[in-house]
Amino acid sequence: MLNSIEGVELNSKGYLVNFDTWNKDIALKLAQNQNLELTECHWKVINFLRDYYVEFGVAPHPREIIHKIGNVINPQMKCDRKHLESLFAEGGCKLACQIAGLPDSFCRGC
Repeated sequence: MLNSIEGVELNSKGYLVNFDTWNKDIALKLAQNQNLELTECHWKVINFLRDYYVEFGVAPHPREIIHKIGNVINPQMKCDRKHLESLFAEGGCKLACQIAGLPDSFCRGC
């Protein structure tokens, strides 16, 4: 497991130690380490996770992500409920939280 990425410290599970050090380049590197290419749908989930965490101090439950994001995503993007659930298939919402820079202890409901 990496100890840092782009000079930013990661914990032993690969999560950012400090939420505020996150940026898009770090997200891209974290995704690349998981062989994941981030699409517009991924970014909608990542941005939602970050905004929710800033507002509430916890990660949303996966069902809440699907419910809230579904109202924002354009149907032509093929980002329906099934697609959203498969976006981070290898790591599910924990991987989404990791790429979004949330602390691993806040990735609940996974």
